Amino acid sequence: MVTRIIDIKWAGFEEVFWNFDIDKLILMPDDMLERKAADTKIIRNYTKVKTVRDNAMWLKEICEEYGSVSEWLALWPADDVVGLWLYMKKHGSRLGGNTGPYALRRLGKDTFILSSDVEAYFRGHKLIDGGLMTKRSLTTIQDTFNQWQKQSGYSLQALSQIVAYSVGDNRVGFSAESVGDE
Repeated sequence: MVTRIIDIKWAGFEEVFWNFDIDKLILMPDDMLERKAADTKIIRNYTKVKTVRDNAMWLKEICEEYGSVSEWLALWPADDVVGLWLYMKKHGSRLGGNTGPYALRRLGKDTFILSSDVEAYFRGHKLIDGGLMTKRSLTTIQDTFNQWQKQSGYSLQALSQIVAYSVGDNRVGFSAESVGDE
């Protein structure tokens, strides 16, 4: 799902899902989910709408064990972001790919994003050569970002953006006329 569309519809999501009150969300029956999936204020896709309840149930378990999702995220080792992604993919609903990392950024957790430009950097520098999501590639990528962070003091997000803006197509909306304008 394009994050721009989510941003446009975010206020609708908050309204339709009671500002994401977990205790209310976990009680939603299937017929209520079906009605919500037809609401024009949000993305009208039942499977995606159902993930709201599914992830609320998972987050409720985390809250019961750790006191809060924030506490759980704070306790996760900062040098194992990939491990956090894999945990979210396994235990959450529809949190694979870059969905998990983007969700973490929205929650304030420092993470890099494996965009096509970041992938191109790692392939272009022959740091990875197999599948992007293989254990070997992910370990190499995590170790590289950890090393860069230790050397520079920059956040993983800043490092990810530096890499992404340094290679590839860089589709960020700049035009030749705007270059140099402050």
